Amino acid sequence: MARITAGVGCSHVPAIGVAMDTGITEQPYWKPVFEGFEKSREWMAKQKPDVVFLVYNDHCTAFSAEMIPTFALGCAAEFKPADEGWGPRPVPVVKGHQKLASHIAQSVILDEFDLTIMNAMEVDHGLTVPLSLMFGQVDEWPCLVIPLCVNVVQYPPPTGNRCFNLGKAIRRAIDSYDEDLNVVIFGTGGMSHQLQYKRAGLINAEWDQRFLDMLTEDPVAASKIPHVEYLREAGSEGVEMVMWHVMRGALDDDVTEVHRHYHVPASNTAVGHIILENKTN
Repeated sequence: MARITAGVGCSHVPAIGVAMDTGITEQPYWKPVFEGFEKSREWMAKQKPDVVFLVYNDHCTAFSAEMIPTFALGCAAEFKPADEGWGPRPVPVVKGHQKLASHIAQSVILDEFDLTIMNAMEVDHGLTVPLSLMFGQVDEWPCLVIPLCVNVVQYPPPTGNRCFNLGKAIRRAIDSYDEDLNVVIFGTGGMSHQLQYKRAGLINAEWDQRFLDMLTEDPVAASKIPHVEYLREAGSEGVEMVMWHVMRGALDDDVTEVHRHYHVPASNTAVGHIILENKTN
């Protein structure tokens, strides 16, 4: 049977992709950011996932203000990198696992979670930056990828609790898929940051670290953090962290924290990263 063996939480700062694409990762400003992912890439190389289920948010590329689904599942055979205004990132086309994605769609929808099914979709830095951080610069992504896009752009975004329970439904779906697959689930976005108005540049390292602690030790309490707390403590874009709850909900109650990395600043934001393994795989 298919199984989720681990979860990855990861920021998806667009400038990280630019730094990799332009070869400036060794510059003093960027080097501490990327050093924190060296162990992660070693871990991923040993993990050898067959499929990555990647939770992220679109940045007005696949969707516009005219149509913003709360949850959109990518069921296509492939997902091309989007042009976000300066051309697509020079990264491989993402290959999907259509049979597993369709199975997840059926299972989750019959489990009473409404999904938008995307049979064609371009993917932006929200998805490609975490892949680049975990796999490096490659000619082809070493595994198949199923994207799940979550609305954290237009109010109201889903609650952390809704995302946490969706993760549990995704876990049930994958557990019931009759093929021997090693699946790693990503929750991306965040951490604390605000891009506009008087609090632009806000970073709350203490709150971010407490969030990471709760993610490992008390995920139910973390999932109950209200929107107003994300806004107050982590900035207007800090609500992206609700997507990490999808990842955590798909894991066992008790997990092992394999690695953590936190760095400030990276393009005026905080970079957060955590790897959690199920104790029984």
